Amino acid sequence: MPALLVDVLTGQGIAEPTPIQAATLRDSLAGRDVLGRGRTGSGKTLAFSLPLVARLAESKRPRVARKPHALILAPTRELVTQIDAVIKPLARTMGLNTLTVFGGVGQNPQVRGLQAGVDILIACPGRLEDLISQGFCRLDDVQVTILDEADHMADLGFLPGVRRLLRQTPKDGQRLLFSATLDKAIDVLVREFLRKPVTHEADSAQSPVAAMSHHVLGLEKDLRVPVLVDLTSAPGRTIVFTRTKHGAKALARQLNSRGVPAVDLHGNLGQNARTRNMEAFSSGAVHTLVATDVAARGIHVDDVALVIHADPPSEHKAYLHRSGRTARAGAAGSVITLMTPDQRGDVRSLTRAAGIHPTTTQVTNTEHPVLRELAPGERVLVEGYVPPAAPQQQRSAKKPSSNGQAGGRGRGRGAGSGSGRPAGGSGGGQRRNGSGSGSGGSASGSGPRRSGGGSGSRTGGSGSRGAGAASGGNHSAANFSRRSR
Repeated sequence: MPALLVDVLTGQGIAEPTPIQAATLRDSLAGRDVLGRGRTGSGKTLAFSLPLVARLAESKRPRVARKPHALILAPTRELVTQIDAVIKPLARTMGLNTLTVFGGVGQNPQVRGLQAGVDILIACPGRLEDLISQGFCRLDDVQVTILDEADHMADLGFLPGVRRLLRQTPKDGQRLLFSATLDKAIDVLVREFLRKPVTHEADSAQSPVAAMSHHVLGLEKDLRVPVLVDLTSAPGRTIVFTRTKHGAKALARQLNSRGVPAVDLHGNLGQNARTRNMEAFSSGAVHTLVATDVAARGIHVDDVALVIHADPPSEHKAYLHRSGRTARAGAAGSVITLMTPDQRGDVRSLTRAAGIHPTTTQVTNTEHPVLRELAPGERVLVEGYVPPAAPQQQRSAKKPSSNGQAGGRGRGRGAGSGSGRPAGGSGGGQRRNGSGSGSGGSASGSGPRRSGGGSGSRTGGSGSRGAGAASGGNHSAANFSRRSR
């Protein structure tokens, strides 16, 4: 391994390889085809990034317009972006560059990047095929081809496109295939494109993490949202998974309306909105992300303390990938599945197939002690949510609205009433972290203030939720007043 790459890793606090890295690096550095499987969060991205950068730097091939030297294929925009974030500092250190290619954004910057010459191209199959058909890219100079999360590409129906792309790469090039699971869905790729591959499996096919605790909360349907509000208003980052895009959007709105600043992530969002929402979550501007399975692969956000399956997934692989957003790289984390009476049989089959033995608790109200055990710390709610205006509306607005909701960015917006309801009535008594009169509402109040800072701790973070303002999609953490309970 080049000393410069070791220095980059040392600067990132990485001193020892993970099992999948230790298992595969020798063969991948030697130029052999590798079939590698490691569970979600096991360090697969570095396992293929390090040998890729090392081998390209050693070859010292000059860049050629429209002809990348290495190709990494991934199923989603989020995973492409995540891979680029990992590999870019390594590539830059060795004098190499990277380019990401995916749909949902304009292609002109991608075209210009290809024309300037690219060492490492990280792409989603669909947009890359579009650019190739337009003559903006060729794959006949690719030395190393990497497929990340190949089984997920199979699940999404991308295999025909992946096969078309691989057939355009040189047959004598190196090919690496990495995934959290290696099953029959990708055997066709292995047989056709990998030459005498070395197979490394760093863990079992069913691989719940030892530091990850699994819990099932049985509850009635009408208690689902109140329980989610209680869990997500505790300190620390939480990812909540739903089955559908509509469900993610609706649940994010419900959480926001009940005082939990949340952003959503799903396929109906444009790329800019997806990027803003992920930045809001990863920066800590908001602490709750509501997502479909699009986020279950490849998204690494540090210190996610809690993963909640608001809707149990349809199959066990999705459960393991969703759950892998917490307890990453040796950290601890908790996974909670909400189970309504009609879901008991499905959840039982799901956990059995996933190879886990969860602790099951019947919850009848939001005061049940198990909620505080799973998500310790003071609950902090942020009230008075006002959706951000569209840019066009902001440009045309010349006067504040008559109800006093004219904006303003102070933390004391919309002073709360003594009952803790959203601003809008007269307020007396004690207020929680609200000061002065608010531009975010028509009420004012007086009395002692109390910080909503979280007491106690939950692995992966501490402190209060809802601090600051978060941009992103239809959900913003701006224009809130806060209270703790």
